[in-house]
Amino acid sequence: MRKPIFLVFMMLFLVASVGVAQDSKSGSGDSKKSTTEAPKTAGDQDKKSDTGKSETKSQEDKKSDDAKSGAAKSDEKKETGDKKSDGKAAVVSKDGYEYQDGDYRPGDYWFPEKASTFAGEVDWLFYFIFWVCVFFFVIIIGVMIGFVVKFRKRPGHEAPIPSPSHNTTLEILWSVLPSFLLVFMFVAGTSGYFKQRIPPDDAYEIYVEASQFSWAFETEEGDITQDLHLVVNQPFRLKMQSKDVLHSMFVPAFRQKMDVVPGRFAEFWVTPTKEGTFRLYCTEYCGDGHSLMARTVHVHKDWKTFRENVLWDPDTKTPEENGERLYKINCAGCHTIDGSAKTGPSFLGLWGREESMIDGSTKLVDEQYVIDSIWEPQKDVVAGYGPRSQMASFKGKISEKEINYIIEYLKTLKEE
Repeated sequence: MRKPIFLVFMMLFLVASVGVAQDSKSGSGDSKKSTTEAPKTAGDQDKKSDTGKSETKSQEDKKSDDAKSGAAKSDEKKETGDKKSDGKAAVVSKDGYEYQDGDYRPGDYWFPEKASTFAGEVDWLFYFIFWVCVFFFVIIIGVMIGFVVKFRKRPGHEAPIPSPSHNTTLEILWSVLPSFLLVFMFVAGTSGYFKQRIPPDDAYEIYVEASQFSWAFETEEGDITQDLHLVVNQPFRLKMQSKDVLHSMFVPAFRQKMDVVPGRFAEFWVTPTKEGTFRLYCTEYCGDGHSLMARTVHVHKDWKTFRENVLWDPDTKTPEENGERLYKINCAGCHTIDGSAKTGPSFLGLWGREESMIDGSTKLVDEQYVIDSIWEPQKDVVAGYGPRSQMASFKGKISEKEINYIIEYLKTLKEE
């Protein structure tokens, strides 16, 4: 019995220590403030008595000035509102901390914040199953430990009379009653699954293409973005395909995840309930650049803001801007612009350079080299990235005009 009692006391000691540490941390500010105040001497008290009226008046004037200053600061804070120096909105989570719009905003111990119509239902079912498991775990383990202690073998104690081999009533109870819980879990889970699989007829469709190592999101109007853009309180249907290997799109705040399998269409639908930015991941290992597939979901307040962010008119942009956009959508997953190598060579200082090929030859990076690399990536493979290029052909996807935009962008990436 000594060991179990010792362990219980150790657990209580640890809990008490954590509580004391938190209390001391919260009170450290007041403690420091009190220790920094100088003690008042008798002379000071006499002086205070002699000048009491003038000091009282001075303190009243000071309080009035502080009140005005505080009101001015309050107005300034209200005016700036949720804006920071970098233009991002500030978000205050329920734990009291302030986060920039786009940063991770915690929800509770197990999940991030809820931002879709499905999230609350998923969380509720998870916690129901969790606490049911905790309840039965405590009962079963508690009874087991109690029996182990009570019926342990001890000197001077006779062996107990053998117990019955079974008890029909007890066996029916512990079989039938938990079955009701299991059936309820099944019905609740199946109901939620069907809700997530059947989109409404008026859902806005977005075509999603996954590839190593990027996402492309195409709207009904044909605009393509590298991040997912949605509108709050509007249903969206995402139709997904993979052009190479198995991927899986996961948005934790929406409680939505779907595998994207090559050669097959996959889809899910979602109605976001909060404005802001949320994280999007690929949760299926798809190669050495798997971690580069993290993207951002932007939930806008209305359709006007949505279109302002997804609409791209190349005629109003410079060739370099069009090329940079094409790079971010199609190339950034494998090629950097900072000189570091990834799945493919970096684009920094690439234009006009002599590149060594795996067959020992050299190629000048000019217009013909760029178009061959995009349309026929196996034609000239750079040394160190072979024997076969991991790049898929973009013929039929990137036009000659768009390749010219990319070339103009490459010309701007010069080494210092």
